[in-house]
Parts: sequence; C-alpha cells; structure tokens
Amino acid sequence: MFTGIVETTGEIVAVEDTADGRRLRVAAPFADELEGGQSVAVSGACLTVEAFDDESFELFLSTETLERTYLDSVGVGDRVNLERALPADGRFDGHFVQGHVDGVAEVTEIERVGEDWTFGFSLPADLRRYVVGKGSIAIDGISLTVADLREGSFTVAIIPTTYELTTLSEKSVGDPVHVEVDVVAKYVERLTEGYR
Repeated sequence: MFTGIVETTGEIVAVEDTADGRRLRVAAPFADELEGGQSVAVSGACLTVEAFDDESFELFLSTETLERTYLDSVGVGDRVNLERALPADGRFDGHFVQGHVDGVAEVTEIERVGEDWTFGFSLPADLRRYVVGKGSIAIDGISLTVADLREGSFTVAIIPTTYELTTLSEKSVGDPVHVEVDVVAKYVERLTEGYR
C-alpha cells in the first residue's frame, strides 16, 4: 500500500531485456536502506526489490507489467517517481494507492497559472466511470485531485512542490503517464453489481 506522496525521483542506470520480461536498475538516495523483497512504487507501478547496493536497486518487470505500463519504453537516463510502501505506523497523507496501474494515458495540456500549473490528461474510456470531479487519482504514482472532469479527459492543479519533486516537471504534451483510479470506486461498483 502506498499514499501517492512521492519520496524522490530516481534515475534508470541499466536496462536488460530478456525473453521473460525486463530488468531495471534504478539509482535512488534511499537504496542503502532497502531490503530484498520490499515493494517500491516506480512511477506508480508496485515492483519488488530483487537486489540493491548503496546507490541503486534492481527490479524485474514481468510481461504483465510491461503490457499494462509504459515501462517497456524507458531507458538509461530516464527519471522515475519513487515511493516506498507505507509502514504500518506511518502518516497517511495522500490516498489509498495500491501501485496497480489501471491504464496508460497521455499528457494533453500543460499551463502555467501563477506559481502553479494545470495539467490535462486523456482518460481511457474504461476508466471514466471511476473518476469524479474533486476525487482522488494517481498519475505516475502521485496522489492528485481531479480539478475538472471532461469528456475523455481531466485536469489537475499542480503546486510548485509537486512539480519540483516529481517527474511532472519533465513531462511534455503527448508523453505517457500511468493512471490508477481510486480503489474505493472499484469496490463500490463491485458491491452494487448485485443490485442492478
């Protein structure tokens, strides 16, 4: 379980494609604090630490992960958002984020508004029913609030801290992003299916 409060960004320092999937090595300031088997959200995708040293850690991406994310297209030098799993006694500042990417969308607009930014994203049709205005959504693992819900897209307001501490500052219109809708909406849908 994650909160969508990105701890830091990391840099991909090695990529190895295999017949079974893909292996990434990510440099991160907290690499020396990790343990094998820990979960880390990498731009919103929950992945398992397989190996680590003082400066970086290694992850394996299965075929399923590669099909659901854009991590098949990242390369050496690319930056990713990182968040370690929420400890049982930790503060819960964002929203319930599982690290289960629901789909890939793309940046449709970026506008500077005073000190803040407005970002627009496409919204895959199969996810629209889970998204509501002023509701929670995770974009590349960042807990955000839907500002404006439109037909086929939505916008969010980005404060300077979020812009500076995440990979949003490196995004351009047309770039892909991971989308995870609020899991509560999916549970509500499941519970009410029998009443239709």
